[in-house]
Amino acid sequence: MKVCVLYYDKQSSNTCKDLASSFASGIMKQGEDCDIVDMGKETGKIISYYDYIAVIVPPASLWGGKVPEATGTFLRQCGTISGKRSAAFISKGSIRSTKTLQALFKLMEAQGMYLTYSDVLANNQIATESGKRIKLG
Repeated sequence: MKVCVLYYDKQSSNTCKDLASSFASGIMKQGEDCDIVDMGKETGKIISYYDYIAVIVPPASLWGGKVPEATGTFLRQCGTISGKRSAAFISKGSIRSTKTLQALFKLMEAQGMYLTYSDVLANNQIATESGKRIKLG
């Protein structure tokens, strides 16, 4: 199974990149192929051929409830992803994390993605364990 881990980082941060790498290493321990894509730098990349898609983004504000606009832009331009099994993750960093996670749900479901898992990733160790335990098939 081919897995794509999408992430977006703010200008001065590598938090989501590190979380994506840790999550991908957990998935590879399951014996699956995994690619990591930066949504901010690879806009327009076609990801239709992946079987499973994970999205990791930071909260857009301290108060939560919003995700970066680049996430929606990327998902609209990345090819046919309707019906793809997927997971939604946000990095810890806002007061209302669940509201931010809900905003990401709505964005992904608007593109027709089928969400199977979600979580707030506080550190790389949690990201690795989530990658090891996630049910892909």
